[in-house]
Amino acid sequence: MPQPFHLAIPVDDLNKARTFYGHTLGCEQGRSDTQWIDWNFFGHQLVTHEVESMPGLAGENAVDDHAVPVPHFGVVLTMPQWQSLASRLEAAQIDFIISPYVRFKGQPGEQATMFFKDPAGNALEFKAFASPDQLFAT
Repeated sequence: MPQPFHLAIPVDDLNKARTFYGHTLGCEQGRSDTQWIDWNFFGHQLVTHEVESMPGLAGENAVDDHAVPVPHFGVVLTMPQWQSLASRLEAAQIDFIISPYVRFKGQPGEQATMFFKDPAGNALEFKAFASPDQLFAT
């Protein structure tokens, strides 16, 4: 099993980040201070650091006829985890950048994916594969 990654991201409102990552996504909160919070981000360490202003997105790339935001981050879930999260986000009326769907249907790397932003504007992608061996398929 791979080692967990560590990622620190900017947010412009720590309380909104606490609600989003803790309640909406269901991540367990770890250590925190007045300007940052550690999260158990699906087994990885994500740290939200409060900043005065947010950087903008660098741009978008076309993938499967959708405009994918750059940069973005997220995790690969199992298909049941992905379906559960998609349902949870839809119930929370998240404004999706790319709504949950299956891309590359019938091709190598077929995957369920969805894109949305946190309250600070950080773009996230969550994906899942019906067959995990397709993660790096060409």
